[in-house]
Amino acid sequence: MGLRVVSYIFLALFPVSAAIHLLRCWQGSDKSARTKPLLIASLLLYCAFAVQPPPWLLLAALFASWLGDVLLMPKGNAWFISGGISFLLSHVLFIFVYLPFIRWQNVPVWGLIAAGAVYLAAALSVMHTIRADAPKAMLVPLFLYLAANSTMNIFALSLLLGAPSYGAAAAFAGAILFFSSDSILFLSRYWKRKERIPKRGFLIMLTYIAGEALIAFGVLAVG
Repeated sequence: MGLRVVSYIFLALFPVSAAIHLLRCWQGSDKSARTKPLLIASLLLYCAFAVQPPPWLLLAALFASWLGDVLLMPKGNAWFISGGISFLLSHVLFIFVYLPFIRWQNVPVWGLIAAGAVYLAAALSVMHTIRADAPKAMLVPLFLYLAANSTMNIFALSLLLGAPSYGAAAAFAGAILFFSSDSILFLSRYWKRKERIPKRGFLIMLTYIAGEALIAFGVLAVG
């Protein structure tokens, strides 16, 4: 069996596992935990077999995300922090994934400044919403995490501005969805009015799965 055929198997497994997982999230079923480890694992394995030589940095970033998924499955603040650290690492690795493809000479500084202001405002808005309800010791780490996610988004935007392409646009759209997913997660975990977010578990996973997929496929297209 050739590597391309193997990659197609994992490519088919990804949307199937995602659809099953999202359906269970919509239904509020505890069985969603059974499919969660398959999501990024199937995407990672597709990327590993679809491209030769394997895109090691992208695989490392996806692995960090997969590990974050697994660590967030048990209940408890310690597990939540551990998962957050793993996802923080994934954001840093995604930055290094983008770097070789960014044409800095074509990136307008004003664009990055404007984007930075937008992401800062979004992060501060989330923090303002949860600050009265979240543990005080968690406020700074949560903000720093959103800052790291924002930085990853700005590097994805730099990739798009420096060398516009469908792949770069997909990667940036994925980064936006990743930021959206984390923002909804923080609100769902710490905001006392979380019931105002309809189907919050479904929304978290929908934006997260789509975000990771768009980043991965976008980077493969750019590379």
